[in-house]
Amino acid sequence: MSDLFDHRAVPLHRQIAGAEREVRQRERVYPRLVERGRMRPEMARDEIEAMKAIAATLKNIQTGKD
Repeated sequence: MSDLFDHRAVPLHRQIAGAEREVRQRERVYPRLVERGRMRPEMARDEIEAMKAIAATLKNIQTGKD
């Protein structure tokens, strides 16, 4: 179980891929949650935009390094 919490550095390209994957997941799931009344539309929009901003920030960092 301790392997799940290994704190080695995650390479930037994997962080970007994870953030982009999370954006796609949120774009699939959140509309259904809004439809079912389990999430407010504003919150869904804000959460998706926040994750998009994270992905963009990571990409900018990567570009600055390359």
